[in-house]
Amino acid sequence: MRIAALQLAPDYTQPIDARREQAAGLVRAQAGADLVVLPELWPQGGFLYTRWAEQAEAVDGPTVEAISAAAKQIGAWVHAGSLIERDEEGRLHNTSVLLRPDGSVAATYRKIHLFGFSEGEPALLVAGVSPVTVDTDLGRLGLATCYDLRFPELFRALVDAGAECVVIPAAWPASRVEHWSVLARARAIENQYVVVAVNATGEQGTDRMAGGSAVIDARGTVVTAAGAEPTVLTAEVDLADVRVWREQFPALADRRL
Repeated sequence: MRIAALQLAPDYTQPIDARREQAAGLVRAQAGADLVVLPELWPQGGFLYTRWAEQAEAVDGPTVEAISAAAKQIGAWVHAGSLIERDEEGRLHNTSVLLRPDGSVAATYRKIHLFGFSEGEPALLVAGVSPVTVDTDLGRLGLATCYDLRFPELFRALVDAGAECVVIPAAWPASRVEHWSVLARARAIENQYVVVAVNATGEQGTDRMAGGSAVIDARGTVVTAAGAEPTVLTAEVDLADVRVWREQFPALADRRL
């Protein structure tokens, strides 16, 4: 599986349409990739809370439409990162969207663990309730988002649901970059699956994002990792090795809780 992780530094002084166009252009440039992944909340900004209500959109809105067209053009699975979704009842969610190579929506995941300690996300958004896995021709993918990384119970639920690879878009700040890198690797090691952790970089209001996107294999080896600058991180992983490693080192079979 050829992976392209788009570590974006969106310019939030521009109109949102400009960010959509730039992100879609980067997706189109990844011809030959099997899976392309964008960061969390790149359209609206993970820490730009005051914009969310105005810029919220439906899953079939302009952001997914733009990325869907790019996915179809290159014939790749594309995890469109996440966006502020406004549902039919007017509620807001932090929603990730996985697109098939034909551009159709394969799955959505509403972030379960909302960051902000009663402010920010918990004050403005409605949390998701269910873990999500998706069968693809690449393998079974699990979906998680940013702050979810701190809650290992979700990742156990994903391994129990058969996930062989978990994709984690994020807007994780530079002040806690060590937590990001350690936790992403821990989730891969303890669950024996591939982790694709794609973070934003650049400024979001008064917060600087950490970057540090990484692809980690089921043995816990960092296949490739980015620094703090905008970049396209590429890697190849073999999901068949997930099954091989689980047979060679069957730690998951020894779980008691």
